[in-house]
Amino acid sequence: MLSTDLMTDAFGRVREAVHAVLVGAGPALLEYRADHEANTIGWLIWHLTRVQDDHVADLMGEPQVWTTGGWQKRFNLPFAAAATGYGQSSADVAAVRAGADLLLGYFDAVHERTIDYLGTLHEDDFSRIVDTRWTPAVTLAVRLVSVIGDDLEHAGQAAFVRGLAMRAGLH
Repeated sequence: MLSTDLMTDAFGRVREAVHAVLVGAGPALLEYRADHEANTIGWLIWHLTRVQDDHVADLMGEPQVWTTGGWQKRFNLPFAAAATGYGQSSADVAAVRAGADLLLGYFDAVHERTIDYLGTLHEDDFSRIVDTRWTPAVTLAVRLVSVIGDDLEHAGQAAFVRGLAMRAGLH
């Protein structure tokens, strides 16, 4: 099995997890917080999508879907265009009040671009150094695995929050 096949499968698993969390999710579920500082499902899905969009766009050397696809305007968030959610405050988390359809639309657009990008790669591409700020330097393969790991972690958190919210009677 080629690295592109493995990466495509892994990003497909992220997609499955995100879709499972968002199916039938209304505003109360998407904005539920286990406590006043906790992340919401909406913010978690927005954040994991922003990180994937940011990192894959960087690997491609192209602008993000967030801006080129008009998603920044549709979400209408009070953040800079480059914001991905990293280091955001509790108030910033609360500001992400997007519906499931909007979150899915943006996620699916980023997922499609990611899969298309993977289809352009050859086995030798995965060992290319993409970031020298770390020791050891980060390869394309390591960066993609990092995105997958981060995405799955946040999708799992969103699934957990969904379970808590549903136990609290929200849908």
